Amino acid sequence: MPPRITILSESLANKIAAGEVVERPASVVKELVENALDAGATDIRLEITSGGRRIIRVSDNGHGMSREDSLLALERHATSKLANDSDLDCITSLGFRGEALPAIASVARLRLKSRQGDSIEGTEIQVEGGRIKQVTACGMAPGTEIVVEQLFFNTPARLKFLRSTETEAAHVGDLIVRLAISRPDVAFCYLNDGREVFRVPATDLLQRLQRLMARGTPLYPFEGESAAALVSGYLAPPSASRSTAGSIFTFINGRFIRDKVVQHAILQAWRPVLEKGRYPLLALFIELPPDEVDVNVHPTKHEVRFRRQGQVHDTIQSVLSEALSRSPWLQHTPPQLTASVVSALQPPVSNHQQGAQQALDRFMAAPPVRPTPRPTVQETSPPYTSREPQTEATGYFSSLQVLGQFQAAYILCQGDNELVIIDQHAAYERVRFEQLKRSFQASSVESQRLLLPETVELSFAEADAARRHRQGLLALGFELEEFGGQTFLLHAVPRIIATREPLRLLHDLLADLAAIGASGSFEQLRDDLLSRLACHSVVRGAHPLERRQMEELLKEMDRTDFSAHCPHGRPVSHSITLRELEKLFKRT
Repeated sequence: MPPRITILSESLANKIAAGEVVERPASVVKELVENALDAGATDIRLEITSGGRRIIRVSDNGHGMSREDSLLALERHATSKLANDSDLDCITSLGFRGEALPAIASVARLRLKSRQGDSIEGTEIQVEGGRIKQVTACGMAPGTEIVVEQLFFNTPARLKFLRSTETEAAHVGDLIVRLAISRPDVAFCYLNDGREVFRVPATDLLQRLQRLMARGTPLYPFEGESAAALVSGYLAPPSASRSTAGSIFTFINGRFIRDKVVQHAILQAWRPVLEKGRYPLLALFIELPPDEVDVNVHPTKHEVRFRRQGQVHDTIQSVLSEALSRSPWLQHTPPQLTASVVSALQPPVSNHQQGAQQALDRFMAAPPVRPTPRPTVQETSPPYTSREPQTEATGYFSSLQVLGQFQAAYILCQGDNELVIIDQHAAYERVRFEQLKRSFQASSVESQRLLLPETVELSFAEADAARRHRQGLLALGFELEEFGGQTFLLHAVPRIIATREPLRLLHDLLADLAAIGASGSFEQLRDDLLSRLACHSVVRGAHPLERRQMEELLKEMDRTDFSAHCPHGRPVSHSITLRELEKLFKRT
């Protein structure tokens, strides 16, 4: 009987390894650029075509390779970074497994050119689908150039899972930004379809962060040390927070990571400062002995394992908490919009607003808390005028008798044999959401044009989402115009949130749109986006209301297609029956 277990061919083994290492063009870029950094390069040039599907070219001025080393580099588990078992416990290089190049070569057409500084000529090797086709001598400057063409040409199943050209290019852009931040002493140049996206010279960390991460947002340094680790970096004010963790850049010994322990420590430190669901904008650098951290946990090397996990966690949290306790931004935080723009957002205030809409607008009009000293601009909340005729509301909520407010956050009402408690923020949010949904279905949400366009710097993923969903954003009230690269001009914002951090809402919406990818449609997220808009347009927390305002809110709740929950799923009201009260007080 023939054996049922066989040894895989080298070609098939390489393709399996490629499935772990090479997920998309950005994965190829990561491996090639990390190899260039390990080779001592001080100048790295990246070029991609069609999002990296057609061509990925990485050139560097590192120490290069000889003819023999170039051929060995294409063999599995061939590496210059490990020599024995003990080296695995003290990894100082970015790459070490010796799997990247053969894995990439097995699913693409690869051309490798390399020359050492003391050699008179370089070596050029052409590989197709893992098979070496040609080895020749070539003339070139010292360093290495690797060209990857037609990625996944021989694995169509993997090819069909790639996103659009724009989305893949956005992933590459975000990746090269992280690598450039990790090594500010190295110059980087990135070209996409022949167009230079950015070029950064070797500089200091702060300038690199301002150029690639902060984009005009002020940054404040922090640093601290314990027996477990040295922690340093830069953080932005809470106003620059995002709705996703993509704004958190964490590095261990120069390696970008996404580690749950590190992220938990960061969020614990920021908990008193940020509301739930928000993530800070910061770059965190952790330095510790190489034998204190294991980076050989996952093929992508994004996850790590600490020898003293608890101490590293506490060090990060304490250093950030100390930096946040000083609140350096309170005296220097620039306004979200310029004074001229805020002045342009002042809408004419009508003297004829009555009923439910007046209650909504007054609820929205709580003055924002501003740090001092700083120039102040008078802001009024823009009224949202419903175009639909108001009819006398009849229904369950309208029939309730208002008893009063509790803690300026809950409305107490009396119904037939029951006490009804209404969360006023959730109720206003639901009413606003239904109004926005009707406006969106009718045409679009009313927008307010800015006197002067506001310049907005976006990440690669956000810029891709803005281009793909421009018409959908316009229907929500955001009018954007490309200004070059990742810079956009904001010409108009939704009128109902014109003075309520519209830039923050725009970043949140773009993060949501980027998350669904190119295959998703704007309609898939329509209600989620409208609920965000509704939430930003009403005041959170305690807010005193007049009895008339509470009564008009109840009527408006009956006029809308009201639900028992707010758009985010929180309950709007809770009823306690008379029988339950009598039982509580032992009357039955």
